[in-house]
Amino acid sequence: MARILIIEDEPTLGKMLKDKLTKDGYEVFSARDGEEGLLEVRKEKPALVLLDIAMPKLGGMEVLETMHADPELSAIPVIIISNSGEPVEIDRAKSLGVKDYLIKAEFDPKEVSEKVGKVLGNLEGSSMPHRERSKDQKKVLVIEDDQFLRDLIIKKLEEEGFETLQAIDGEEGLRLIREEKPAIVLLDLILPGVDGFEVLKQAKEDAGVRAIPIIILSNLGQKDDIDRGLALGAEDYLIKAHFTPGEIVQKVKDTLR
Repeated sequence: MARILIIEDEPTLGKMLKDKLTKDGYEVFSARDGEEGLLEVRKEKPALVLLDIAMPKLGGMEVLETMHADPELSAIPVIIISNSGEPVEIDRAKSLGVKDYLIKAEFDPKEVSEKVGKVLGNLEGSSMPHRERSKDQKKVLVIEDDQFLRDLIIKKLEEEGFETLQAIDGEEGLRLIREEKPAIVLLDLILPGVDGFEVLKQAKEDAGVRAIPIIILSNLGQKDDIDRGLALGAEDYLIKAHFTPGEIVQKVKDTLR
């Protein structure tokens, strides 16, 4: 029986997670702050850790950094549970080896169970919920080379009933825009090969697809970059660090509306 440590300072959420995972057959124990959690990790060597970020005494990132630097602990898989979905925080967690990232306002206990099962090898394939595709589903193309962020956005879009397409570079993104003619495009700017500005320029010069709204989603936040993107015809310009995946999807819905 796999043993799971939950490091979470919110009693209600901690109990909910513990009850669900216990029901699924795991042995679950918990800690209420980062300091206690780190002691439990060292003492018990759990099969997996569910880790909150904002906690008393020692924050989740500090716990993660300590585990990452310790050869005896670095192999223990960690799933982050956080109130924040800011890409800066997600990128930092990803660089420290986290297996998955859950935003508290956007998940339910079943999803946690699925992700835990996937990490521990108890489930096959993706934990992303499957939806029947209907003819009236709007198709969203996400052009983003950061897999972690791309997966978070796509998961949220599919939960909201959208059909999704994805590309990891500008050339593939342009091909999909022309061939699939999605209802809307989320476009990163810093991409391998053809960058996002060039994708936007070529799409807006193409009579067959220029009417498709394109929302820029980028870490570039300088006024010159924003002005350039809007001048090339972007519908909106979102700076990654300022929006959670849920807020990005809401922008998509508002634009399509």
